[in-house]
Amino acid sequence: MAQQNILIVEDDKHISKLVKYNLEKAGFNCHLSITGEDALSVLDKQEIDLIILDIMLPKMDGLETCKRIKQNEQLCDVPVIMLTAKGEEIDRIVGLELGADDYIVKPFSPRELVLRIKTILKRGQSKTVKAKDIYSVDDLTVDVGRHKVSVGKKDIQLTSMEFKLLLTLVQRRGRVQSRDQLLEDVWELDSSVTTRTVDTHVKRLRQKLGRMGKFVETVRGLGYRLKDED
Repeated sequence: MAQQNILIVEDDKHISKLVKYNLEKAGFNCHLSITGEDALSVLDKQEIDLIILDIMLPKMDGLETCKRIKQNEQLCDVPVIMLTAKGEEIDRIVGLELGADDYIVKPFSPRELVLRIKTILKRGQSKTVKAKDIYSVDDLTVDVGRHKVSVGKKDIQLTSMEFKLLLTLVQRRGRVQSRDQLLEDVWELDSSVTTRTVDTHVKRLRQKLGRMGKFVETVRGLGYRLKDED
């Protein structure tokens, strides 16, 4: 099996060296960037399987870098792990809402970082196994294999987390999903983190789906569900 490529975006040489050492020891191939601009340049030229991204970077910070990655159609599926000293809940919320797949606060355990990376990459491989699935609800079509969503003839651009949220609701169509359940199944986070990120993603998903956004229903006091066809 070919080595998987990890991009480490970190301006602290001691931390980047520590991360690189532990990841290479675990069998990964590492690339280093010290700025968000350089990271985007690497991503444009090199196939990367996962990104470890610091928030506090010179010039363009990690949040803006993450935003640009997730808004790029060619890069939005690349998993991002935020690795940062900014441990306030609001920082974590913002990072996750921008599409980060995980958020680790410094100081950190290198062993835990490696385990989280392997979990996220394994999750991506398991998606590939189910790549033939196509789901349709009214004019909404979700093509898992092509990672494509369309309403009628119009393609809808979603971030990786928005896509996963929609796919979860479509697969469980008609059944109410609590915010806690969605946090665990879509973000793979403990429900004690926050429920705001679920609400924010649902709001954005409705906006992007246009006339089909009404199918994502709020069940007051319980959560959300994708209703059956009209």
